[in-house]
Amino acid sequence: MKRRHFLQQAGLCAAACTGLARHGLAQATTQPKPNILFLFTDDQTYRSIHALNHPAVRTPHLDRLVRNGVTFTHAFNQGSWTGAICIASRAMLNTGQFVYRAQQSIGNERQEIAPTVPLWGETLGKNGYDTFFTGKWHNGDQALKTSFQHLGPHSGGFFPSTPVEGAAYNRPAPGNPWSPYDKSQKGHWLQEEEGGIIHSSEKWANAAVEYLQTQTGLNPFFMYVAFHAPHDPRQAPKEYLDLYPLDQIELPPNFLAEHPFDQGERHTLRDEVLAPFPRTEEAIKVHLQEYYAILTHTDAQIGRILDALEASGQAENTLIFFSADNGLAMGQHGLLGKQNQYEHSIRMPLILAGPGLPKNKTIDAPVYIHSLYATSCDLAGIATPETVEFPSLLPLIRGEKDALHECIFGSFAGFQRMIRTERYKLIVYPKAGEVQLFDLQTDPWEQTNLAADPTHAETIRSLKDRLRKLQHEVGDTLILE
Repeated sequence: MKRRHFLQQAGLCAAACTGLARHGLAQATTQPKPNILFLFTDDQTYRSIHALNHPAVRTPHLDRLVRNGVTFTHAFNQGSWTGAICIASRAMLNTGQFVYRAQQSIGNERQEIAPTVPLWGETLGKNGYDTFFTGKWHNGDQALKTSFQHLGPHSGGFFPSTPVEGAAYNRPAPGNPWSPYDKSQKGHWLQEEEGGIIHSSEKWANAAVEYLQTQTGLNPFFMYVAFHAPHDPRQAPKEYLDLYPLDQIELPPNFLAEHPFDQGERHTLRDEVLAPFPRTEEAIKVHLQEYYAILTHTDAQIGRILDALEASGQAENTLIFFSADNGLAMGQHGLLGKQNQYEHSIRMPLILAGPGLPKNKTIDAPVYIHSLYATSCDLAGIATPETVEFPSLLPLIRGEKDALHECIFGSFAGFQRMIRTERYKLIVYPKAGEVQLFDLQTDPWEQTNLAADPTHAETIRSLKDRLRKLQHEVGDTLILE
C-alpha cells in the first residue's frame, strides 16, 4: 500500500472539552479529542478470550486489553433480516439504528444508493477526525466511501475457499484433502498483486500499522480495522494449529449431534453444512481446533497493531474499542453457525480501553455492541445525530445507571424472535411452531427447555407481551400469535 493514501488533511485539531473531561472521566478540562482505534472481528463468540472465560484459548493481546480497560460481559446483537448476520450487525453499528430501521438506511451489501442517515465514520470525519478503514465492510460501496476519507485494502463478504459442494464443506471426511494451512486453498490466503500469498488478517494489520506510522498528531484519527477472521474458512499457519492438539480439545457441555428441530433452513444454511450431519465429537473438535487457531493468529495481528500504536506516540490519547459482529455455535446445540438465538451466537466480546476509562473492570449489564457509535461521540464531545437509537455506554461506565435496557431483543429473518431478561430467555419460532424458555440463572448453557412446564405459563405469556412491544420499538413488522 502506498503511503500517499494516508496523507492527512492540513490544519490543527482545535483543543476542546472532550467527552472524557465533560463526563468526569478525566482530570484535564481541555485537551485534544481522543483518537479512536476500533478493532472488529467476524464470528467471535463471547466465550473466546483467555483472560475472561476460556483458559484453553490463547489471546495474550486481548487479555492485555481486558487488563487495561472495561469489559461488557453481556454484549448482544439484535439479530438480522438475512442469514448473513454480519450485514445487519454492521448496518446497526454504522447507523446506530435498531435492526429493522438500519435495514432501510444501509442494510444491503450491494446497495449503491446513498445512505439515508449520518454514518459513524462520516459523523466523526465531519467533526475533525481523520478517518481510515481497512478490512471487511459488507454494507455497500457508497456507504463505505461516505464513511471514510482514507481506504486501505478492503473487501466485502467472507472469502470462499471452495464451492459448497467442494472440499471446504462437509468435513472432516475420509479422503477430504482440505487443510487450513494449505495456502493453495484460497479463503483467507490472499494472492498479492506483487506476488506471494498473505493471510487476510496480516494484510489488514499491515495496512493499520502503516497508517499509524503516518500519524503526526495534527488531527485525531478514527481507525476502523475489521478482520474477516475467525469467519470460516477458518485458516491459520500450521504453528497456530499445533497449539491446539485434538486430544486436548474439550467439547462444550451443550454439544449435540443435531438440533432437536429445524430452527430455520438448518440443512441449507451455508454455515451449517461445513460439517456433516449428525455432528460427531471428532468433527466438532476439528472445527474447534481451527477456530481457536485462527483466533490466536488474529490476536497476534491485534498485538502488532497495539505495538504500532505505542510506537507512534499516540497511545496515551487513543481510545481502543474491541468487539465482533456476532457470535458462533461451533457444535453447541448441534449447530455450527450464528443463525440462532442461543447465547453463543447472540453474544460477543466488547472491551473499551484508553485514557480516562477504568482498568480491569467488568460490567454485567446487558448492552448492544451498536452503542459504540453514540459512545464514541460522547467521549469525543461530539453531538450524537438524532437518528442514532442505541444509547451511549458512558452512564454504565460512570456508574450513573445500573442498566440501559430492561431486556434484550433478538431475531432471525422470519424464523425466530427472542426476548432475554436477566433471568429468562424466550425464543419463538413462528414457522417451526416451537417455543423455548430457558432459566439462565440455573441453566446458563441453555440445555433444558421449560416451555412445556405449566408452572411457567404465566412467564411465557408475560414475556410474549414484552416481546411484541420490543418488536414495535425496533421496527419489526412480523406478527406473533
